Amino acid sequence: MMEENLLEVNNLKIAFTQYARGSERRNIEVIHDISLSVKRGEILAVIGASGSGKSLLAHSIMGILPKNAECQGEIKYKGKVLTPSQKENLRGREIALIPQSVSYLDPMMNVKSQIASPISEERGKVKNLLISKLLRKFQLDEKVANQFPFELSGGMARRVLISTAITSGAELIIADEPTPGIHQSVVEETLKSFRNMADKGCGILMITHDIDLAFTIADRVAVFCDGRVVSLEDCENFLHHPERLKSAYSRALWNALPQNGFYVEDENECEKEVV
Repeated sequence: MMEENLLEVNNLKIAFTQYARGSERRNIEVIHDISLSVKRGEILAVIGASGSGKSLLAHSIMGILPKNAECQGEIKYKGKVLTPSQKENLRGREIALIPQSVSYLDPMMNVKSQIASPISEERGKVKNLLISKLLRKFQLDEKVANQFPFELSGGMARRVLISTAITSGAELIIADEPTPGIHQSVVEETLKSFRNMADKGCGILMITHDIDLAFTIADRVAVFCDGRVVSLEDCENFLHHPERLKSAYSRALWNALPQNGFYVEDENECEKEVV
């Protein structure tokens, strides 16, 4: 299916304004000329070390960067450049975020209301059935539907966030570290849900520290380092043809995996060119 680009990020730069001494201002660039795309039916995994800019990419697409952030470059959805107001209109409707922090849940709404809120009125008759099905799918007790976020563990809250994205009907899902703190069987169910959505035509950008997890369902992998995309790789190469990996940093990540001997030639190596 993977034909139409749902999302295009072209030459994205993100800098933050900081005050040093008194009124002295300086801009610190943390994202440098990032370019990537997500097609219909595709899962693009974004991997890299903490602080490499993965979550900033997600927040820039959603239009939820802090006020002291300055963006350059362009972000396109279905071929059209997104303005801040368009991002706001699409957010939670056509573009859904599974955030890394569970604090994104509304503390004033119970679980049932939060899962049901994205469901359109014409589907209202099946809301309760769908909610019950999702709770069972992600191994949550029926009573959780009436609980509030403060009553949930971190893992439970994360499963609720995943459920809200599934019910959103969004065409583009951005999943920022969606699986930490949840049981392996639920992780597998989550990945299966992502793959099923992609096979039906959604595009999914999945940010993860777990490289092996990315290989499970991704079609392509964007390798981040120091605010840059150092290479865009076919997932197949990580799985079966490491000699075809495009960058030394990608090969270093592959070598450092447990099944490949934890071998690290130079832990500080990070190529600066964009592939």
